[in-house]
Amino acid sequence: MNVSRPYAMGARAATTAETGRRILAATQQLFLEAPMHEITLQGVAERAGVALQTVLRRFGSRSGLIVAATSDATARVSAQRDRAPVGDPAGAVENLFDHYEEWADVSLKILAEEPRSEEVAALARDGRALHVAWVERVFAPQIRARRGRARLELRCQLVAVCDVHVWKLLRRDQGLSRAAAEKAVLGIVQALCNQGVS
Repeated sequence: MNVSRPYAMGARAATTAETGRRILAATQQLFLEAPMHEITLQGVAERAGVALQTVLRRFGSRSGLIVAATSDATARVSAQRDRAPVGDPAGAVENLFDHYEEWADVSLKILAEEPRSEEVAALARDGRALHVAWVERVFAPQIRARRGRARLELRCQLVAVCDVHVWKLLRRDQGLSRAAAEKAVLGIVQALCNQGVS
């Protein structure tokens, strides 16, 4: 029995998976540096340190590569945001800042490019839907405690105050530390959730 064959196949599979991850990471890095339409298969191959044929063999086309890279990023963002506790404003805001500290540059780039690219506009729509769903899940007890128009208003207020632009305003434009910015957002969130509650 040749025990080295399964080992060699396992090593080959691991190498193939690592190559795929490098190609996806290269695509995502290039998106931060250039408009989406300027990302080329050759540029991705060079950044990933692989041959153009390797990219084509793995993803089939530029479109296939972009879909794979965005799906990978979306899955990682969703997994991160899903860790937010329900009904705990402090835990939710901490999770939100964990997310923005890592992903805000990507989110802001998507929003900046949205008007110029249907590929990016689709990402922006998906991102907004994910954000709203996150707010509805983590603040479900606070939102359900309201009735009628007050419920809708609280939902919309929480969507707004938890938006990436608020993070940018506090962290980048005002130069606050993460702790200070997080405290500011949490204060607003708690005030909104406690408003009208006796």
